[in-house]
Amino acid sequence: MPSATQDQLERWQKAVDGTSAYADRVDKGKRLFSSLNTVRNPTFKQVRQVLTEMCSGAQRCAYCEDSVADEVEHIKPKDLYPESVFVWENYLYACGPCNGPKNNQFAVFSSMAEQFTDVTRGRKALVVPPEEGDPVLINPRIENPLDFLYLDLVDTFYFLPRLGLDTKKQKRADYTIDILRLNAKDYLVEARAEAFGSYRARLSEYISDKASGVKGTHLDKRVKAQQRMQHPTVWREMQRQQKLIPALKYLFDLAPEAASW
Repeated sequence: MPSATQDQLERWQKAVDGTSAYADRVDKGKRLFSSLNTVRNPTFKQVRQVLTEMCSGAQRCAYCEDSVADEVEHIKPKDLYPESVFVWENYLYACGPCNGPKNNQFAVFSSMAEQFTDVTRGRKALVVPPEEGDPVLINPRIENPLDFLYLDLVDTFYFLPRLGLDTKKQKRADYTIDILRLNAKDYLVEARAEAFGSYRARLSEYISDKASGVKGTHLDKRVKAQQRMQHPTVWREMQRQQKLIPALKYLFDLAPEAASW
């Protein structure tokens, strides 16, 4: 993020933080963000540009990796955490179908590390600070979701908690899958299966070209095209599970370099 843009975000955050009462900070943060988060605002124009560069493929949503990302999403909801309304590290680019249902749903682990509390505020609830605790939702800005999840490439194309997780990580995996509805949308599951087939086909084409003696720029373009596809987690899982699935093992044995793409 350019320093000038970062500085402006920090100035707006200080304006929110300078409000004494928590409820007033929530209100001011929401109103200020709504008025400033426009395509004409130069700061948020830059924010959107950088978030776009962070997306996979052609501006894919950072949550579902399928739909076009066009909304600046607060990982920690601004309704609950006014101190993070203009914090750059709290932003993702997401699509409406992901950002809408997630809304201000959030949970934190209470003092009992293996239990978590839903701190989502209802519409008519008193505006008070949420219970303190570590977030339950996996934060892809600072965490690798594949440390918690794996994608079934053989049958369902569902995201599932990884085997061997401790109780806390298991709950985080289940909560993230549920809140983001990663398995509840049939079109997402179907799109992952289609992406799996596309990745295999592209890898086969690369192998064929390499065997034919093609070198240099043409092969580099194939690699870059592979890296720019939507649903990049499907590819990451193909790399991770290559030795477990015979059809993948065959391809990666022919192109072992693909494991590091």
